[in-house]
Amino acid sequence: MPPTYKGRVLPTSYATCSIGHKPEHDLPSKLEAISSIGFEAIELSMPDILSYAKKLNGNEPDPKDFDTLVDVGKEIQKLTQKYNLKILMLQPFANFEGWIRGKQDEERKDAWERARGWMRIMEAVGTDMLQVGSSDAPGISTSFQDSANDLAELADELAKKNFRIAYENWCWSTHAPTWKDVYQIITLANRPNLGLCLDTFQSAGYEYADPRTTSGLREDVNDSAAIKQAWQASLQELKQTVPPEKIFLLQISDAYKMEPPIKDEVDKEGLRPRGQWSHDYRPLPYDGGYLPIVDFLKATLETGFRGWLSVEVFDGKGPEKYDGMKPFAEKAMKSIERMLQEAEA
Repeated sequence: MPPTYKGRVLPTSYATCSIGHKPEHDLPSKLEAISSIGFEAIELSMPDILSYAKKLNGNEPDPKDFDTLVDVGKEIQKLTQKYNLKILMLQPFANFEGWIRGKQDEERKDAWERARGWMRIMEAVGTDMLQVGSSDAPGISTSFQDSANDLAELADELAKKNFRIAYENWCWSTHAPTWKDVYQIITLANRPNLGLCLDTFQSAGYEYADPRTTSGLREDVNDSAAIKQAWQASLQELKQTVPPEKIFLLQISDAYKMEPPIKDEVDKEGLRPRGQWSHDYRPLPYDGGYLPIVDFLKATLETGFRGWLSVEVFDGKGPEKYDGMKPFAEKAMKSIERMLQEAEA
């Protein structure tokens, strides 16, 4: 039985980057596991396209070898049809917006080269949605209007092919780490094919929690009561201000409390602490995390949203917990069902 909320069935998706941890867990086996549990769609992740290209061709192509990636994308579309799965969106597209004109023109040129290549892949795999994460590049413009102008330009280019952008707040973003930040940018851009990719981890992981502290909570706020009060105020604002049609999907994951805390420094890959947290410490709901993710799900549903719920987890402890992918996917579906039951209670 598919998950329901107030008597209505909600569609479910699973990010391909969020399942599998063994060499034999290739894209076809991932799709088989996801489909077998009843998920209707996938978020197709670029690393899975690259690894499937290696399986097909014997070597992994350059991420900008778009001719090869288009050919591989056509094969992936056949796979998803075999397993009766829709490709909800292509992800994760990073560092597109905010490059300063006249100062970061090469970076801007690269962003557009990548965007046009990814659009070709979208056509090949048969999806109409591109996920864009709020940029974590250093030195970009602080102006939301500049980011909005860039996204409006990209949205207009995508609209020529009836494509959409799902813009997500990444909690380690340079200037737009909250849902409110990205919604302000979307509002300024004012394009019908530009909407939100909300995420339980990304919002709670910035507004409520902090992996750098011993408490696991933000310590730049007076006390835990003040944190909870500010969190509830943010959820209330979400419910009251965001129209449901501007929410293109809600991604679901939790987070581990970091013991010891993550050091307050950028790692060798250039990731800020919350980016490091996101990379390896995001379990399924009810599987060891501590974020108030049901709160965020409930607030999203109370906007009137009844769209896609998509599992996107990155659990470095997964291999210790799960032998195969089907039990993992099954637990993911059950966690969505339980979250919806608690949200409705």
